[in-house]
Order: sequence, then structure tokens, then C-alpha cells
Amino acid sequence: MIYIKDLMSGIDIFKALSSEIRIQILEMLASNPQLNLNEIAKRLKLSNGAITMHIKKLEESGLIEINTSVGKHGIQKVCYLNKDRLMVELRSKAIGNLYEVEIQVGHYSNYAAVPTCGLATKDSIIGEFDEPRYFADPERIKSEMIWMADGFLEYRIPNYLKPNQSFREIQLSLELGSEAPGCSDHYPSDIYFYLNGVELGFWTSPGDFGDTRGTFSPDWWPPHLNQYGMLKLIRINDEGSFIDGSRISDVTLDDMKLDYKSELTFRIAVTDKPINKRGLTIYGKHFGNYSQDLLARVLYDVREAGEVLTVPARP
Repeated sequence: MIYIKDLMSGIDIFKALSSEIRIQILEMLASNPQLNLNEIAKRLKLSNGAITMHIKKLEESGLIEINTSVGKHGIQKVCYLNKDRLMVELRSKAIGNLYEVEIQVGHYSNYAAVPTCGLATKDSIIGEFDEPRYFADPERIKSEMIWMADGFLEYRIPNYLKPNQSFREIQLSLELGSEAPGCSDHYPSDIYFYLNGVELGFWTSPGDFGDTRGTFSPDWWPPHLNQYGMLKLIRINDEGSFIDGSRISDVTLDDMKLDYKSELTFRIAVTDKPINKRGLTIYGKHFGNYSQDLLARVLYDVREAGEVLTVPARP
């Protein structure tokens, strides 16, 4: 993800996005893992010279990367998306510092799984389909897709704050879907989110999508099974808990009583409460439509020397 925390720092990117042709190039690269200059020029019906100027601006902005490779007709320049997402912070006040970590979807610290369920790496299934005992297999760390009809996955989020720092916002981004036997584009499932055991709210996944092959799904993955999910962004701050900007509860960071010593445990679950209880699937960077695992981001404030830091009292 490219994160722009103030508008002035994003000027080069905004200039790169000011061209309809460059937007079309980004759309093509979003649908194709890589394209060379000749392929881009041909699709847009433009000369290589005209395309080169646009590609240069996109590369300078950091939106794409260019590598050289040897092809049938000599050396070729191959273009890739540098990041899959762009986030712009429009608030005028400073948001403080941040750190982010990407956690492999197989690196869960606790779980419960009920069939239909399973795990897959980018190369193969781990164990057998619908066998929950393989969720304890050491190879599960390499999982790139995990699915279950019922249960949960729990992840430990590292807390790197120092004594003079305090949480401002916690963000969690991941690709999710329902879990149907096979696949079904209309298969709603209520997926719940928890931080340190506190329920943040839920999101209803529309389905377990398999209409087209996932952009990053490996070739060996069967076409009749689910292929991709939807990228969701969960945010917890002093105003409440949100998913993709929509409030899912009034739970705030103050309610969590967090400080620099706090453990951070994030749980994704299908519970006994949902009206729509149709499982969950989580996609890693080698499955689905987004090349990422579980991305955790912590925004924090720094207390200046002499400033008193008020920490909420623990219950």
C-alpha cells in the first residue's frame, strides 16, 4: 500500500493520476500481473514513444515498477504495479507516526475449524480437505488461503510502542470471503472481528466468489473452487470501530485500555450469533485478487519531554 498522510507529500502521485491514459495503464496492470511496453502500446493503440512518457511518470511517482527481461525480440521493459492500494489521509490535523507489519495468513496463534475447511500454500493443499487436525500442522505457517464453515483464526499483532507513545488508531486490512462447498457468488456470511477479546462488529460477506480466476491464484488451484474475496479495512480509533469507513460499533481505543505494554490479539470468526452463518475464507498474497497477507498498521502519538501522558485506568 502507498500511504499518503498529507496532501503535499502526494503531489507526484496526484500529477501521475491526472492523465486518463495513465489511469488506463494502471487499470491494465491491475488486471494483469505484468505487461511490457509493446503490449501496453498495442492495447491503447498508441506509439511506443507516446507510452514511454506516461510510463516514466508512473515510475517516478512510485505507482509502478519497471524491470528488463530478455524476450523473443531482444530486451524488453516489463511493467508491474508497485502497490495494490493507495490510501490518502485528508484530515487537516497531524495523524502522528505509524508502523505497519504484514502477517502471513498461516501465522495464526489460535484457531478453531469446522468443515468444510482446509489450508493451501501457493504450491499445494496442506494435508487433506475438511480435516481440521491439519490446522495444527507446522506447514500451516506457509498457508496462503484458509477456509472454514465455522470457527475462528486469531493473530498476534506486535506492539512496538515506547513508554512515551500512545495509540491513535489501529488498522487491519485483509482479503475475505464466505465459505461455500465449491463456490457461490451469492452466499452471505456474517464475519465478526475482535481485538483483545472485545467484539468490534461484523461485516457480511456477499459470497464465496468463483466466477473468474483470482488474479494471484496459482495455476494448480481448481477452477471450480472459490477464487477471490473482497479487500476490507478495519479501523479502531477514538471515534469508534469502522470497516471501509462505515461504523460497525461504538467500541473505541479508549475502551480497549491499551498502552505500550499491551498485547494485541486480533480474531476473525464465524459465531453462533449470525443470521448468515456461512463460513469464512482468508486469502494471502499468492491467492485471490490482492497481493497481501494480513496488513496491520498502528498510528500513534509521541509525548514531548515534560508532557504528561494520561493512560486510561484499567478495570
